[in-house]
Amino acid sequence: MFRRLHVKLTVLYATLFGVTLLLVSAAAYSAISDNARRQVRGELTASGAVFDRVWSLRSDQLREGAGLLSRDFGFREAVASRDEATIVSAMENLRSRFGIDLAFIIGVDGRVSALDAGPIRAHAADLAAALNEADDPAGVITLGGSPYQVVAAPILSPDLIGWVVFGSRLDTQEMSSLERLAAIPLKAAVLRRGPAGWEGGDPREQRVVSRFIDDALARRSAEAQGLAGVRGAAVALVKPLDSLTGRDKAVLLLRYPLAQALAPYRALLAVIVAAGAAGLALVVVGSWVLARRLTRPIAALEAAAHRLQRGKEAHVAVTTDDEIGRLAESFNTMATEIGDRERRITHQALHDAETGLPNRLALEHAADAQGVRGGIFVAAVGVDRFAYVRGAIGYSLAAQVIRMTGNRLAGLEGGARVARLSTDVLGCTLRAETAAEAEAAAARVLAELEQPLNVGGDTIDVALSVGLAPLSPGAGGAAQAIEQANIALDQARAGRRKIAAFDAAAYGDPSANLSLMSGMLNAIEVGQIELFHQPKYDVRGARVTAVEGLVRWRHPQRGMLRPDLFVPMAEETGHIRNLTDWVLRRAIADQAVLLGRGHDVEVSVNISGRLLGDRDFADFAIAEVNRTRGRICFEITETAVIENPDLALEMIDRFAEAGISISIDDFGTGLSSLAYLKQIRGHELKIDKALIEGVTESQRDALIVRSTIDLAHSLGLKVTAEGVETNAAYAILAGMGCDNVQGYLIAKPQPLNELLKFLHEDKAKVRRYG
Repeated sequence: MFRRLHVKLTVLYATLFGVTLLLVSAAAYSAISDNARRQVRGELTASGAVFDRVWSLRSDQLREGAGLLSRDFGFREAVASRDEATIVSAMENLRSRFGIDLAFIIGVDGRVSALDAGPIRAHAADLAAALNEADDPAGVITLGGSPYQVVAAPILSPDLIGWVVFGSRLDTQEMSSLERLAAIPLKAAVLRRGPAGWEGGDPREQRVVSRFIDDALARRSAEAQGLAGVRGAAVALVKPLDSLTGRDKAVLLLRYPLAQALAPYRALLAVIVAAGAAGLALVVVGSWVLARRLTRPIAALEAAAHRLQRGKEAHVAVTTDDEIGRLAESFNTMATEIGDRERRITHQALHDAETGLPNRLALEHAADAQGVRGGIFVAAVGVDRFAYVRGAIGYSLAAQVIRMTGNRLAGLEGGARVARLSTDVLGCTLRAETAAEAEAAAARVLAELEQPLNVGGDTIDVALSVGLAPLSPGAGGAAQAIEQANIALDQARAGRRKIAAFDAAAYGDPSANLSLMSGMLNAIEVGQIELFHQPKYDVRGARVTAVEGLVRWRHPQRGMLRPDLFVPMAEETGHIRNLTDWVLRRAIADQAVLLGRGHDVEVSVNISGRLLGDRDFADFAIAEVNRTRGRICFEITETAVIENPDLALEMIDRFAEAGISISIDDFGTGLSSLAYLKQIRGHELKIDKALIEGVTESQRDALIVRSTIDLAHSLGLKVTAEGVETNAAYAILAGMGCDNVQGYLIAKPQPLNELLKFLHEDKAKVRRYG
C-alpha cells in the first residue's frame, strides 16, 4: 500500500494536518484549562478569606460566651468551692444559649469539670500547660478523634483558679455551612494530623492528599494548587489552623474538581474537535485527488520503464508542458536510443567483428532451438595450416578466406546457422540421426568447401578438417556439443584424418583431473602430499651417497597417485610453485633428520622448467638451502633450458654459486642438444631409463650409453643411470665407468622412516650388486 506515491503523499499531508490540528487543539485546551484554573484559584482564595472571617466571628462568639461566664461572681464562687452541680448547670445553660458543642472547666491543677469529661481528661495536662502559657488561648484541639475550634477565658477569684473552655465541632455540618457560603460548589474538610498522615477525608485519597498538604505547608503558601489523583484532577487550597496545644495540627482543605470547572467549555471543545475531523477528512480527500493527478504520469513512466526493462517498445504520451511532461519527452528519446543501441549491441554480441559472420554464442542459440527436435550434429570445420596461410596473404585476406568459406558453407547447408568459433574454425549444424550419417554429410560438405577460392584476384586452395559431436538436449546443450566438436577436430588433426567424431574415451575426464588441482593445496595442508626418497648407489664407494625426493599424493578416494598424473597439471595450472616450495622445505627437513641419524647423503629435488624463469622462486630456494647443513641438488631437464635459455642459464648459475649441485635430468630423451649441455653449469648427468632398459639387449643402446658416460666425464660431470633393475645392467654400467645407479635393483622410492631402516641395514647386502 505504502509503495505507491499518491498514498504516501496523502498520508503525508493528512499527517501534517493532523499534527497541526493536534497542536492547535492542545494549545486551545491548555489555554482553556489555564483560564479555568485561574478562575477556580480565585474563587478558592475568596472562599478561604470567607472561612477566615467565619472563623474569626465564631472565635469572637465563643470568646464572648466564655468571658461572660468566667466573670460571673456566683460562677467563680462555685468554681472556687468546687460546686459541680452549679458549674455544670451554668455551662449547660450558656452552651444551649450560644449553640456551643463543647464546654468544660479545667483548673490550674488539671482538674476537669464537664458533662462528659472522659475524652477531655486524657488531654488535661497538656491542655492546662498550653492555657497557662497562652496570652489569648484559642485554636484547634482534637478530642475523641474530632477536631474542635476552642477558646478559653481565665477564672480569677481573685487569683487564677482555672479556665472556661468553649468549643465548636468542625464536623461535616460545619463544613457544609462553609460550602454554602462559597460562590462555587467546592468541597471543604478539616483534616488533622495523625500517625498515618492527614486524617478526616476519604481514606482512598489519604496518601495523595497527605502529600499535597505537606508540600503546601512546606511552601508556607495558601495559594490554590493543582491536586491530581483524587478521583480526577482538582484545584485545592490548604489553610493551616492554629493549634491550641501545639500538638493537635489541623488544616482546612478546600478543593474544586477541574472537570467541573471545564464543563462550560465542553461545547467549545466539541466544536473544535468536530471542525478538526471535518478538516482532516477534507484534507485526505483533497490530497488523494491531487496526488492521483500528480502521480498518474509518473505511474505511466514507471510502466513504460518496466516494458523497456523487458526489452519491449516503450513510449509515454506527453500531455503537459511542465517538469513531468519534459521528463516524459526525455524518457521517449532515451527509450529510442536504448532500442537502437541494444540492437547494435545484440548484433555485436552475436557476430564476429572481423568477418561479420555469426559467432559461437549465435550458434549456441540456433543449435539449442534446432536440438529440441533431435537428430542434430554440430560440426567444427577447421582451416588447416591457417597460420601459414595468414602469414602468406595477410590478416585482411585471411579473414576474407574465413568469411567466404563460411558463406559457402551456409549455401551448401540451407537453413543451417554457420558461425566462426575461433580464429581458424567455423561451426555449423548438420541434420543426421547417427554418427555415420553425420560423417557422410560432412564428407559431402568438404568436397564442395575445398574448391579453390578467388581472394583478392588470386586463387587459393583451402584444406579443411571436420570434427563432429551429437547435440543431446538436456545434457549440456549446444555449448557442450560445440566444445566436443572442437575436441573432435583436434583429434582428427592429431590422427591426420579429414573427419572425426568425438571420442570420449580418448579424451578422458579433464574435470576429474582439474578437481585434483583444486584440492592439491588443501592436500598439502592436511598432509596427504608425501615425499618419498629413492636412494642413489655410488658404484665405486659401494654405498648410498644420495637420494632423490619424489612427491606422492595419497588421495582419500583415488588412492596413491603417480606424479606424472598431477605434476604436469600443476605446471599448467600454476600450482607447481606451491608444490615445489613444499617439496624443497620437506626435503631439507628430512635431510636434517638423516644427518641427526648419522647419514650424510645428498638430497635431490626436481625443479620444473616453469620455475627457471621465476626470480622470486630462485631467491626463495637459495634462502632455504642456505639454512641447511646438508647437501642439496636440483635436478633440471635439458628441455626446460631450451624454452628460455638465457634466463634459465642465469638461474642455474645462481643456484651453482649458492652451493647447490645441478643435475641434468632425463638425458637421452626429447631434444637433447650438445650446445646447451656445454653451457649448463652442471655437476651430474642422469641417463634416462629409456636407454638403460636396452643396455643389456641392444648393442646400439650400450654404445650410446658408453659414449654418453665418456662425454659427461670429459665435461667434468658425474653420471647417474636411472631405471637399473637387474644385476646384468648394473654390471655393464659399472664396467662402463658409471658413477651412480638408481632403480628398483637398489631400492624403490620409500618414505623417510623406511629409508632410515634401509640405510641401517648391513652394508654387505648392498655390496653384492657388484
